[in-house]
Amino acid sequence: MRIILDARKLCEKETAHPYLKEALSFPDYYGGNLDALFDCLSEAGPAEIELDHMPEAGGYFSRILRVFLDASRVNPDLTLILDADQEARTYEPEERSIYDFDTVIDRHGTNSAKYDTAAEAGMPADVIPLWVADMDFPAPPEVIEAMQERLNHGIFGYSVPGKGYDRAVCNWFVHRFGWRTKPSWIIRTPGVVYGVVAAMRAFSAEGDAVLIQPPVYHPFRHMILANHRKLVENELVLHDGHYSIDFDDMEAKIRDEHVKVFILCSPHNPAGRVWTPEELRRVGELCSRYHVFVISDEIHCDFTVEGHPHTPFLKACPELASQAVVCTAPSKTFNIAGLQVSNLFAPDEAVRKAIQAESDATGYEGLNLFALVAGEACYTHGGSWLDALKKYLAGNREFVRDFLARCLPELKSIEMEGTYLAWIDFSGLGLSDEELQDLIVNKAHLWLDAGSIFGGHASQFQRFVLACPRSTLEEAFTRLEKAIRER
Repeated sequence: MRIILDARKLCEKETAHPYLKEALSFPDYYGGNLDALFDCLSEAGPAEIELDHMPEAGGYFSRILRVFLDASRVNPDLTLILDADQEARTYEPEERSIYDFDTVIDRHGTNSAKYDTAAEAGMPADVIPLWVADMDFPAPPEVIEAMQERLNHGIFGYSVPGKGYDRAVCNWFVHRFGWRTKPSWIIRTPGVVYGVVAAMRAFSAEGDAVLIQPPVYHPFRHMILANHRKLVENELVLHDGHYSIDFDDMEAKIRDEHVKVFILCSPHNPAGRVWTPEELRRVGELCSRYHVFVISDEIHCDFTVEGHPHTPFLKACPELASQAVVCTAPSKTFNIAGLQVSNLFAPDEAVRKAIQAESDATGYEGLNLFALVAGEACYTHGGSWLDALKKYLAGNREFVRDFLARCLPELKSIEMEGTYLAWIDFSGLGLSDEELQDLIVNKAHLWLDAGSIFGGHASQFQRFVLACPRSTLEEAFTRLEKAIRER
């Protein structure tokens, strides 16, 4: 079978051309006769590809087409001419409105930390859990299909990542964030927290000071203290519903406490900030001046609100390559946290070796088989699913905003720039911290993360996970309103 690609219109789009060339720059990943494809791009004319001469030709070619379309969504001008009849037709992107985020799936009895630990935590039997940051949606169907295909093979011996895994990861970050990375930069770990600890141990010693910015992801505090480091806090400043960094305080803490490591949460959990390039560069300048190693936790990077694009720390501050690592994972993005897979980016070889040595010292040998399969499938085929999900989550944010404005004006939600975590201030109710917790758990029958666990002056806040069917949110906030009105 022969297919002719007519790329004239496609190559007229200046914005599309570099992305397409980037997507096709990994012959060991995509395979096949790529010379014809490059000719197609460089000469802006038709090129013939003999599919019968390509290994697993159909699969590779469909994958290339998917990359073409994902990379140039606004320009579906890829024309296919079938040799059989020479009739041209346009290959349209697959309609992804079929993704269902409304169906409620019962997760009880599935070893779910979110659901199956409620009784142990002293929660009511009918509690709605909106605490831990995982989603109540199935992973993308392409990911499930890839895992099922591997499951059907039936042999699950020791596994190593193929070149396709690292290429898929790098491809994702150049297409989504314009950040060019290399497979050699990647350190694979079973989770971002594991990676953060490994990096912290690599670049600090017991007794050294480690800086965080509360209110912030609470395991940071625990891991610092559990590893016998000194906890130093640069509390974020809340003004008119917006958090910002107190740079004067940050510099004073770094200087006076002789800080060795700074753990940046970007986007910030739970404050919902997506740090601007200017803010990141100011952080970089301080850390460069005082020789502070930066660990940037960017696990929520794929969940940003329109108008607030995420910038990887080492894209904003490439000059800090020798004193920084960026921690990422598909786990939040595609709801595969249970598979335990994350990817750390360290451009500097000495940094990579130091972090890898700490990881090796634990006896950890590498990602499990299904983490590899799912991770590659997520970053290769998950783009359209994620785009549909983000639209749905935007609707959830709008629902919460409208509900609070209409029914619970005493509560104030911090405007989210990123993550799928609503950070809501209950101080307007005039309750003590204990009374607030009783209201949430015993009256409203909700399981949330109390603000106190995040540090800072946040005990009157509650964190809500919005990554669930709309009907779940409607029930949760209806319960909350009823509990408040009847108190």
